[in-house]
Amino acid sequence: MLYKMKIAIVNKPGSFSDRWIEYCKKNNIPYKEVNPYASDIVEQVRDCDAFMWHFHHLSYKDALFAKQLLFSIQQSGKKVFPDFNSAWHFDDKVGQKYLLESIKAPLIPSYVFYTKQDALKWISQTSFPKVFKLRSGASASNVKLVHSKIEAKRLVKKAFGKGFKQSDSISNFKERWRKYKSGQSNFKDVLKGIVRIFIKDEYSKMHSPEKGYVYFQEFMPSNNYDTRLIVIGGKRAFGEKRFTRKNDFRASGSGVFGYDGIDEQIVKIGFHVAKSLKLQVVAFDFVYDKDNNPVIIEISYGFGTKGASNCPGYWTDDMQWHKEAHFDFCGWMIEEVIKEVCYDSK
Repeated sequence: MLYKMKIAIVNKPGSFSDRWIEYCKKNNIPYKEVNPYASDIVEQVRDCDAFMWHFHHLSYKDALFAKQLLFSIQQSGKKVFPDFNSAWHFDDKVGQKYLLESIKAPLIPSYVFYTKQDALKWISQTSFPKVFKLRSGASASNVKLVHSKIEAKRLVKKAFGKGFKQSDSISNFKERWRKYKSGQSNFKDVLKGIVRIFIKDEYSKMHSPEKGYVYFQEFMPSNNYDTRLIVIGGKRAFGEKRFTRKNDFRASGSGVFGYDGIDEQIVKIGFHVAKSLKLQVVAFDFVYDKDNNPVIIEISYGFGTKGASNCPGYWTDDMQWHKEAHFDFCGWMIEEVIKEVCYDSK
C-alpha cells in the first residue's frame, strides 16, 4: 500500500518508538525521526501529517513541556499521539479523579484536600486504613498504606510543610533488592539503588517537593492482584493481572503477571470509559471493592510492555475474544493515527 503521508516519530530507545519505527519500516509507512528537545521542533514536523512521542513522566525534560508541545502541534491541525484527551491527565492522579468522576466512571472512592484544616477535619471523621498517594509516580512509588489517624495527621503536616521528595531513595533501594532476590533483576541494579541513596537522580534534582495538597483513596482489602486493561482506539483491548508483592498491598511494579480469568465486566467498563472520554489509548488499573465490583484506581496513556507483550489475545469492542499471541499493539497505535489523518483528508 502506498501511503501519501508522513509521520514524525521521537526515537527514544526502550519506549513505544522501537516498535513504531519497526512497524513503519515493515509496512513502508513514510516517517522521519525528530528531536523534541530542539528549539526548532515545530519546524521539524512541518512537512509531516502526524507527530508521535512516547514521553516519560520520570524525565524532568518531558515533564516540563511534552504535553504543551503535543497540544500545540495538535492545534496546528496535525494529528498527534498521544493527543490532548489521552495525555493531559497522565501521571496526575488528582486530575484523573475529577475526570472519572465527571462521567460517573466506577472510580475507587478518592479524596483530595487543599488546606490543612480541611484534611484534618476529614481525618477526624473517617475510618482507617486508607491509601495515601502523591499526584505523580509509577510502579507503586509514592503510595503508602495509612493505618491510623495519627499516621494520616503526620502526612498532612508534611504535605503542608516541607513536602515530599519526588523519589524515595530508601524505598527505591528496597524494591531493587526485592527484585534481585526474586530473580527479576541483577546485582548491578542493586548497586544503582545504593548510588541513588547518596546521589539524587536528575528528575529529583530538577523538581521541587510535592506539597500543598493531600490525596487519599479507600483501601480495598482482599485483592492479591490488580487488573491492568489496555484499550487502544476504543476498539481493541487486552489485559493482564499484576500480583501484589509479598506482604504488601501494592501490585503495580511487582513484575509478577498472570493472564487467565480476566473479568469481562472490566473489559466492558474499559471500552465504555475509553469511548466516553475519546481516548486514543488508555491503561486502566482495576481492583475489586468490598462488594466485589470492579473499580478503577488510576489511568495512564503509557504502560510497560513487558507484561503486555505476553497477553495471549485481545477483545474487540463487540466483546469477541481473539486468541492471538504476539499481536502488535504498538502497530495498532500507528494504525489509529493513520485513520485519523485519512479521515480528515476526505
